[in-house]
Amino acid sequence: MSRIQATFAALKEQNRKALIPYVTAGFPFANITPDLMHGMVLGGADVIELGIPFSDPMADGPVIQKAGDRALAQGIGMTQVLEMVRSFRTKNATTPVVLMGYANPVERYDQKYGAGRFVTDAAAVGVDGVLVVDYPPEECEEFAASLKAHGMDLIFLLAPTSTDERMGQVAALASGYVYYVSLKGVTGAGNLDTDAVERMLPRIRQHVSVPVGVGFGIRDAATAKAVGKVADAVVIGSKIIQLIEDQPHEKVVPVAINFLREIRAALDA
Repeated sequence: MSRIQATFAALKEQNRKALIPYVTAGFPFANITPDLMHGMVLGGADVIELGIPFSDPMADGPVIQKAGDRALAQGIGMTQVLEMVRSFRTKNATTPVVLMGYANPVERYDQKYGAGRFVTDAAAVGVDGVLVVDYPPEECEEFAASLKAHGMDLIFLLAPTSTDERMGQVAALASGYVYYVSLKGVTGAGNLDTDAVERMLPRIRQHVSVPVGVGFGIRDAATAKAVGKVADAVVIGSKIIQLIEDQPHEKVVPVAINFLREIRAALDA
């Protein structure tokens, strides 16, 4: 059983929902990410999604695009991201970490260091799951098998436009959890329609046996609580980025902790 699977199993026993915050690695300061990850755990995070900075993040809105640009300008690439996870693991051996990003940095890493090195190096530093936005299930069976062989989960996105056929393809490979993108559009776009989410989740669960997390558009305790009533996990990214982007170094972690504690309290209420 992977760390992600163990976390969801424990939460289910406690009748609690997973809180999954997202932050771009190396944002807003190049050296802050491990401390920020520890802060997120203090704030109530069950799983952490760590964004791999990339210059052309097609699924991300302006907030996360800007965060990625800032991290890239500070020299943050895949090597640095893996080092951040290694640093986090020196003090935390239990909280699952999912790397979220795009095919280009993953494949570039393998070009640079050798075939399959991304998977082996990610496993070595303590990564638990990988979500590659632009890897469709029909093109990554080998990647999924390699991750599984190294004790990691491959996480897929589903969207309001996903067909039953697509859900079946995802179900055949997905492990850990699936991430339901609740909006048509990019991260941080539009207002969340919780009724539409409530209607969609039973359809997803007809195909998918792993837990279902919901993200895109969750920005406060009220929307988190509404989504938590129907989903297994709540994913929050853009709002955290907005809250910390202009903070001085010493305020970044406390601001994130306080925000996540509000969300945690709403989910547990």
